[in-house]
Order: sequence, then C-alpha cells, then structure tokens
Amino acid sequence: MERDDFSRSGPIHLTMVDWGNVHHRRSIAACLVQGVYVLEHDRQEKRQALAPPWWEFFDFQVLCTLVDDVDSSIFGAIYEFKPEANNYHSAEIPRYVIAFRGTMAERDSVSQDLRLDLHLIQNGLHQTSRFENAMKSVRNMVSVSGASNVWLTGHSMGSSIALLAGKNMAKTGHLIESYLFNPPFISAPIERIKDKKVRHGFRIASSVITAGLAFAMKGNNQERQPSEDPFTVLSNWIPNLYVNPADHICCEYIGYFEHRENMESFGAGGIARLATQNSLTGLFMNAMGWEYQEELQLIPSVCLTINRSPSPTFKRAHGIHQWFRGDLSLQSKVYQYKL
Repeated sequence: MERDDFSRSGPIHLTMVDWGNVHHRRSIAACLVQGVYVLEHDRQEKRQALAPPWWEFFDFQVLCTLVDDVDSSIFGAIYEFKPEANNYHSAEIPRYVIAFRGTMAERDSVSQDLRLDLHLIQNGLHQTSRFENAMKSVRNMVSVSGASNVWLTGHSMGSSIALLAGKNMAKTGHLIESYLFNPPFISAPIERIKDKKVRHGFRIASSVITAGLAFAMKGNNQERQPSEDPFTVLSNWIPNLYVNPADHICCEYIGYFEHRENMESFGAGGIARLATQNSLTGLFMNAMGWEYQEELQLIPSVCLTINRSPSPTFKRAHGIHQWFRGDLSLQSKVYQYKL
C-alpha cells in the first residue's frame, strides 16, 4: 500500500527535527501512530515490514507492541527514543511514546474494532480488555520513567483510548503530554449546521436545559470542595487535540469549547461551565438510578488545533496522514477551565 510506504507518504521533508517546534512534535506523534497502523497491516499481509521507517526516521525503536486479547491484532506500540548520539538530551524529547491506532477495515481486525466503536458510543470503553491493557501499560511506563518522560498519542478510536488513559492519570496527579488526532465526540453534530445563528441557538438552548437539569438534580447536594470537583482536578492537564471541521466524528469539539468561551463573554459562564460538565444522557441515566461513567469527551482544558485546509472527502478529513504534512493551514488556541 502506497500510504504505508514512508518514502512516499511520510514527512521526508522533515530532515532536521526541532523538538521545540510544536509542528515538528505534532508530525512525529502522528507518524508514530501511523507506525502502529502499518505494524498491523504488516502482520495481516504477512509481508516484508514497511513499518520501521515510521519510527526509525525519528530515532525511535519499538520497545513492545500492544496486542488485543480477542483477535490478536496490534492496536498499540510503546516506542523508546534511542538516538545514535547517546548525549542527545532535550526537555521536549520524550523517552517513551505510547501510541494507539484507530479502527481498521481489514478482515482480521474489523470485527473487534467495530465492537470497540460500539462500546465507545455506549460510553463503555473503560470496560473493554483493550483499554484495560492500554491503561496497564501507561501506568507501568509512568511508574518506571515518570509522567514527564512519556507521551500519549492516538488517532480516532486510538485517541479515545489515549484520552481516557490521560484523564485517569491526570486524576492521580500525573500530567502526560498527549497528542490526540480526530478523537470522536459522541453527540448530535451541531457543528455541521451551516447557519451560524441556528447553530448558536441550538447550543444556547442545550446549555440552558443541561445546566438547569444538572442544578435541579445536584443543587440540593452538599457543595463539593474544588479539590473534589473532577473538572477542577483535570483542568491543569492540557492535551493537544487535533480536529478537522469537515470530519463529523470529531468536529463537535470545536463548538464545545468555542461555545463555552462565548457564553462566558456575555456573562453566562456559570451556565456554560455547568453544562460543560454534564450531558443530557448522563443526567437522565443518573436520574433513573443507573450507574453511568462520566462521558469521555467532557474535558475541561485543551490546546485545540483545527485544520482549516481544504478537505474534499471525509476520508481525508478523518485520516491520520493530514497531520504530518508541512503545508497545513492551522488554527490553535488553548482553552483552560476556570471556576
């Protein structure tokens, strides 16, 4: 496959890496995710390995692969930075990178991958063996080398695994630098509504309803201390999140953060913050007395990067390859949660 061939599809223009350059770090993180896809393609095709250039080009080696218990597919890899010059040190360089691929359509992996997608839609990713294996690997690497020496990265379903692992670690005080490409946002795709006024109206109405229900259900409870509030606990973790407005799977993150900021600008920040922490589905489940895990996409702080380059097809808008190109039109902004 041409897209698996690094010499044809990789960022070979990146002949010199500046680890202090955010665009270089983005490209490297995306290439390491692509390396996981190619590892699995190599396994399924039983072909001469095409995967190594995707990490060797940047002086990484595969420490180990992460294998799904159900179908034996490779869904992740742990890379170790091993430059030829052993005295190569920089605060921006991770010692280890843990990368996760997304859903693949190939026959040997599609069945299990689609089951994982269904778990994600049902907010049950945390209950899957794939995530449990991923979480165990993340905890082990952090315990051995420290959070500051580890990166998390993933694409699509893989970015959901990385996001959930990163949230879990952040709750225990371990803030891991994370690069999340096209993470799914499970909700109605309001961001795809072309009329800006209609889109804004939908968001305001949804925020008011969600905040009202949340207040009615939780308002009588004893007020939590800031140290107990999950959004406050997570607010200092700022993952790098990459989305494309033409990708309906992830584009809702754009409106999620922009709307919260807009509400704060005209004095409705309290409503926005309460709505940001809750969902109508979660509130309904709690009202019925059913156990419900907090929704994955509800995160307080991010560095959000939007690819404004033309994306004529969904495949291109959702693909990992866009993120290691050097000619992108990008818009980045940090959104940090405030009480």
